[in-house]
Amino acid sequence: MSEGSDGKNRVHLEIEDGYRARVVFDDGRHELVMDEPPPLGEGAGPNASSVLGAAVAHCLSASLLFCLRKAHADVEGMGADAEVSLARNDRGRLRVKTIRIELHPRMAPGSEGRGQRCFELFEDYCVVTEAVRDGIDVDVTVAAS
Repeated sequence: MSEGSDGKNRVHLEIEDGYRARVVFDDGRHELVMDEPPPLGEGAGPNASSVLGAAVAHCLSASLLFCLRKAHADVEGMGADAEVSLARNDRGRLRVKTIRIELHPRMAPGSEGRGQRCFELFEDYCVVTEAVRDGIDVDVTVAAS
């Protein structure tokens, strides 16, 4: 999702049926269908935990790729795997406990050493990962109609 000129990203979510929701990003330029897995939902799309894992994986991939390109390393591709683990907190509520990310940069032969420093510092530049690690202030308002 691109950042607006005011430094804010905007997302609109509309529940369509059961727990299936259509999510609209960037004033209608991108859409995503989300749902809860059965038995709660129908599994018509990823759930929020999966989307969070994808967001962290994408941010880390983009940060590493940006650094490697700045270091003039020849990157032929980038893949990532995310595993989001849930556990119950002390009140019995299900929460995201850990997010494990494995990045798979595909370096051109002879280019492996060029971006070595990137592997040490790219995480610090991922705005999503560092926000999740530090905790995010979430301000919730309910405007019932």
